[in-house]
Amino acid sequence: MPHDYEMDIRLPAESMMTSARVTFIRRTYAHLAGAVLAFVGIEALLLQAVPEQTIISLFFRSPMSWLVVLLAFWGASWIAQVWARSETSIALQYVGLGLYVFAQAVIFLPILLVATHYTTDPYLIPTAAILTLAVFGGLTLSVFMTKKDYSFLRPILCVGGMIALGVIICACIFPINLGLFFSFAMVALASAYILYDTSNVMLHYRTDQHVGAALELFASVAMLFWYILRIVMAVSSRD
Repeated sequence: MPHDYEMDIRLPAESMMTSARVTFIRRTYAHLAGAVLAFVGIEALLLQAVPEQTIISLFFRSPMSWLVVLLAFWGASWIAQVWARSETSIALQYVGLGLYVFAQAVIFLPILLVATHYTTDPYLIPTAAILTLAVFGGLTLSVFMTKKDYSFLRPILCVGGMIALGVIICACIFPINLGLFFSFAMVALASAYILYDTSNVMLHYRTDQHVGAALELFASVAMLFWYILRIVMAVSSRD
Protein backbone atom coordinates (compact mmCIF):
# COMPACT_ATOMS: atom_id res chain seq x y z
CA MET A 1 0.00 0.00 0.00
CA PRO A 2 1.48 3.40 -0.90
CA HIS A 3 2.06 5.90 1.89
CA ASP A 4 1.59 9.65 1.70
CA TYR A 5 4.21 10.24 4.37
CA GLU A 6 7.75 9.14 5.04
CA MET A 7 9.34 8.81 8.46
CA ASP A 8 12.65 10.68 8.82
CA ILE A 9 14.95 8.32 10.75
CA ARG A 10 18.21 10.11 10.01
CA LEU A 11 20.61 10.93 12.81
CA PRO A 12 21.04 14.65 13.58
CA ALA A 13 24.48 14.70 12.00
CA GLU A 14 23.24 12.89 8.91
CA SER A 15 20.47 15.42 8.33
CA MET A 16 23.12 18.15 7.97
CA MET A 17 25.33 16.19 5.56
CA THR A 18 25.44 16.23 1.81
CA SER A 19 24.17 13.19 -0.03
CA ALA A 20 27.74 12.38 -1.10
CA ARG A 21 28.91 12.33 2.54
CA VAL A 22 25.97 10.15 3.59
CA THR A 23 26.71 7.71 0.77
CA PHE A 24 30.38 7.66 1.77
CA ILE A 25 29.51 6.89 5.40
CA ARG A 26 27.21 4.06 4.39
CA ARG A 27 29.86 2.60 2.10
CA THR A 28 32.49 2.89 4.81
CA TYR A 29 30.45 0.97 7.37
CA ALA A 30 29.36 -1.59 4.78
CA HIS A 31 33.03 -2.22 4.01
CA LEU A 32 33.78 -2.39 7.75
CA ALA A 33 31.07 -5.03 8.17
CA GLY A 34 32.48 -6.92 5.20
CA ALA A 35 35.97 -6.78 6.70
CA VAL A 36 34.69 -8.15 10.01
CA LEU A 37 32.85 -11.01 8.27
CA ALA A 38 35.94 -11.78 6.18
CA PHE A 39 38.05 -11.78 9.34
CA VAL A 40 35.71 -14.27 11.01
CA GLY A 41 35.74 -16.54 7.97
CA ILE A 42 39.53 -16.42 7.50
CA GLU A 43 40.09 -16.97 11.22
CA ALA A 44 37.85 -20.04 11.23
CA LEU A 45 39.68 -21.47 8.22
CA LEU A 46 43.12 -20.82 9.74
CA LEU A 47 42.19 -22.41 13.05
CA GLN A 48 41.00 -25.48 11.15
CA ALA A 49 43.83 -25.64 8.61
CA VAL A 50 46.89 -24.67 10.66
CA PRO A 51 48.00 -27.42 13.09
CA GLU A 52 47.96 -26.45 16.74
CA GLN A 53 51.64 -27.32 17.16
CA THR A 54 52.54 -25.02 14.28
CA ILE A 55 50.76 -22.10 15.96
CA ILE A 56 52.43 -22.87 19.28
CA SER A 57 55.85 -23.12 17.63
CA LEU A 58 55.38 -19.92 15.66
CA PHE A 59 54.07 -17.73 18.46
CA PHE A 60 55.13 -19.31 21.76
CA ARG A 61 58.54 -20.84 21.08
CA SER A 62 60.27 -17.80 22.59
CA PRO A 63 59.53 -14.13 23.31
CA MET A 64 61.73 -13.20 20.38
CA SER A 65 59.67 -15.29 17.97
CA TRP A 66 56.60 -13.31 19.01
CA LEU A 67 58.55 -10.10 18.39
CA VAL A 68 59.45 -11.25 14.89
CA VAL A 69 55.79 -12.03 14.17
CA LEU A 70 54.76 -8.60 15.47
CA LEU A 71 57.35 -6.85 13.31
CA ALA A 72 56.09 -8.77 10.26
CA PHE A 73 52.53 -7.80 11.17
CA TRP A 74 53.41 -4.13 11.52
CA GLY A 75 55.21 -4.23 8.17
CA ALA A 76 52.23 -5.86 6.46
CA SER A 77 49.90 -3.35 8.12
CA TRP A 78 51.91 -0.40 6.83
CA ILE A 79 51.88 -1.77 3.29
CA ALA A 80 48.14 -2.49 3.53
CA GLN A 81 47.41 1.06 4.71
CA VAL A 82 49.45 2.57 1.88
CA TRP A 83 47.63 0.42 -0.68
CA ALA A 84 44.22 1.15 0.84
CA ARG A 85 44.89 4.89 0.43
CA SER A 86 45.92 4.53 -3.21
CA GLU A 87 44.54 7.33 -5.37
CA THR A 88 45.35 5.60 -8.66
CA SER A 89 43.83 2.12 -8.31
CA ILE A 90 40.58 1.07 -6.67
CA ALA A 91 41.66 -2.57 -7.03
CA LEU A 92 44.83 -1.84 -5.05
CA GLN A 93 42.71 -0.29 -2.29
CA TYR A 94 40.78 -3.54 -1.93
CA VAL A 95 44.00 -5.58 -2.01
CA GLY A 96 45.27 -3.42 0.85
CA LEU A 97 42.11 -3.97 2.88
CA GLY A 98 42.24 -7.71 2.18
CA LEU A 99 45.91 -7.90 3.18
CA TYR A 100 45.18 -6.11 6.44
CA VAL A 101 42.26 -8.38 7.30
CA PHE A 102 44.42 -11.44 6.61
CA ALA A 103 47.29 -10.05 8.72
CA GLN A 104 44.89 -9.46 11.61
CA ALA A 105 43.53 -13.00 11.27
CA VAL A 106 47.07 -14.38 11.54
CA ILE A 107 48.02 -12.25 14.55
CA PHE A 108 44.81 -13.32 16.33
CA LEU A 109 45.61 -17.02 15.98
CA PRO A 110 47.40 -17.48 19.34
CA ILE A 111 44.88 -15.70 21.55
CA LEU A 112 41.92 -17.41 19.88
CA LEU A 113 43.67 -20.78 20.11
CA VAL A 114 44.11 -20.29 23.85
CA ALA A 115 40.53 -19.04 24.26
CA THR A 116 39.07 -22.05 22.41
CA HIS A 117 41.37 -24.91 23.48
CA TYR A 118 42.98 -23.98 26.79
CA THR A 119 40.08 -22.49 28.77
CA THR A 120 36.97 -24.07 30.22
CA ASP A 121 34.55 -21.23 29.47
CA PRO A 122 33.00 -21.65 25.99
CA TYR A 123 31.53 -18.14 26.08
CA LEU A 124 34.77 -16.15 26.27
CA ILE A 125 34.90 -15.18 22.60
CA PRO A 126 31.14 -14.42 22.23
CA THR A 127 31.27 -12.34 25.43
CA ALA A 128 34.27 -10.36 24.19
CA ALA A 129 32.63 -9.89 20.78
CA ILE A 130 29.40 -8.57 22.30
CA LEU A 131 31.28 -6.21 24.62
CA THR A 132 33.35 -4.97 21.67
CA LEU A 133 30.23 -4.36 19.61
CA ALA A 134 28.59 -2.53 22.52
CA VAL A 135 31.59 -0.25 23.11
CA PHE A 136 32.06 0.42 19.39
CA GLY A 137 28.36 1.10 18.87
CA GLY A 138 28.18 3.45 21.85
CA LEU A 139 31.25 5.42 20.78
CA THR A 140 30.06 5.63 17.17
CA LEU A 141 26.60 6.81 18.18
CA SER A 142 28.04 9.44 20.51
CA VAL A 143 30.12 10.94 17.69
CA PHE A 144 27.25 11.08 15.22
CA MET A 145 24.81 12.42 17.79
CA THR A 146 27.10 15.15 19.11
CA LYS A 147 28.83 15.91 15.76
CA LYS A 148 32.01 16.53 17.76
CA ASP A 149 35.34 16.70 15.94
CA TYR A 150 37.91 14.49 17.67
CA SER A 151 40.81 15.37 15.38
CA PHE A 152 42.48 17.02 18.38
CA LEU A 153 43.18 13.50 19.68
CA ARG A 154 45.78 12.86 16.97
CA PRO A 155 48.89 13.91 18.97
CA ILE A 156 47.60 12.09 22.05
CA LEU A 157 47.03 8.94 20.04
CA CYS A 158 50.47 9.17 18.44
CA VAL A 159 52.16 9.44 21.84
CA GLY A 160 49.96 6.76 23.38
CA GLY A 161 50.58 4.43 20.45
CA MET A 162 54.36 4.88 20.69
CA ILE A 163 54.31 4.23 24.45
CA ALA A 164 52.19 1.09 23.95
CA LEU A 165 54.53 -0.08 21.19
CA GLY A 166 57.55 0.39 23.45
CA VAL A 167 55.91 -1.51 26.30
CA ILE A 168 54.97 -4.40 24.00
CA ILE A 169 58.51 -4.62 22.59
CA CYS A 170 59.97 -4.59 26.12
CA ALA A 171 57.56 -7.36 27.12
CA CYS A 172 58.81 -9.44 24.18
CA ILE A 173 62.47 -8.95 25.14
CA PHE A 174 62.27 -8.98 28.92
CA PRO A 175 60.18 -11.13 31.31
CA ILE A 176 57.49 -8.49 31.82
CA ASN A 177 53.91 -9.52 32.49
CA LEU A 178 51.41 -7.19 30.84
CA GLY A 179 48.55 -7.51 33.27
CA LEU A 180 45.02 -6.21 33.48
CA PHE A 181 46.06 -2.59 33.93
CA PHE A 182 47.79 -2.60 30.54
CA SER A 183 44.77 -4.26 28.90
CA PHE A 184 42.41 -1.65 30.33
CA ALA A 185 44.76 1.11 29.19
CA MET A 186 44.78 -0.36 25.68
CA VAL A 187 40.97 -0.56 25.68
CA ALA A 188 40.94 3.16 26.51
CA LEU A 189 43.45 3.82 23.70
CA ALA A 190 41.41 1.77 21.20
CA SER A 191 38.27 3.65 22.25
CA ALA A 192 40.02 6.96 21.64
CA TYR A 193 41.07 5.71 18.19
CA ILE A 194 37.44 4.85 17.43
CA LEU A 195 36.32 8.35 18.41
CA TYR A 196 39.06 9.84 16.23
CA ASP A 197 38.39 7.56 13.24
CA THR A 198 34.63 8.04 13.44
CA SER A 199 34.86 11.82 13.50
CA ASN A 200 37.21 11.64 10.51
CA VAL A 201 34.62 9.53 8.68
CA MET A 202 31.92 12.04 9.52
CA LEU A 203 33.91 15.20 8.78
CA HIS A 204 37.31 14.84 7.15
CA TYR A 205 37.74 11.90 4.78
CA ARG A 206 37.16 12.57 1.10
CA THR A 207 34.03 10.86 -0.12
CA ASP A 208 36.06 8.48 -2.33
CA GLN A 209 38.15 7.14 0.58
CA HIS A 210 35.68 4.60 1.97
CA VAL A 211 38.09 1.65 1.66
CA GLY A 212 40.88 3.38 3.58
CA ALA A 213 38.40 4.67 6.17
CA ALA A 214 37.01 1.16 6.67
CA LEU A 215 40.53 -0.18 7.20
CA GLU A 216 41.24 2.41 9.91
CA LEU A 217 37.99 1.61 11.69
CA PHE A 218 38.63 -2.13 11.41
CA ALA A 219 42.11 -1.67 12.90
CA SER A 220 40.65 0.13 15.92
CA VAL A 221 37.88 -2.45 16.38
CA ALA A 222 40.39 -5.31 16.15
CA MET A 223 42.59 -3.72 18.82
CA LEU A 224 39.55 -3.17 21.04
CA PHE A 225 38.45 -6.80 20.62
CA TRP A 226 41.96 -8.15 21.35
CA TYR A 227 42.26 -6.39 24.70
CA ILE A 228 38.65 -6.93 25.77
CA LEU A 229 39.21 -10.63 25.09
CA ARG A 230 42.38 -10.51 27.21
CA ILE A 231 40.41 -8.95 30.05
CA VAL A 232 37.59 -11.47 29.80
CA MET A 233 40.08 -14.35 29.76
CA ALA A 234 41.95 -12.96 32.77
CA VAL A 235 38.76 -12.45 34.78
CA SER A 236 37.48 -15.91 33.84
CA SER A 237 40.72 -17.58 34.95
CA ARG A 238 40.32 -16.08 38.41
CA ASP A 239 36.86 -17.57 38.96
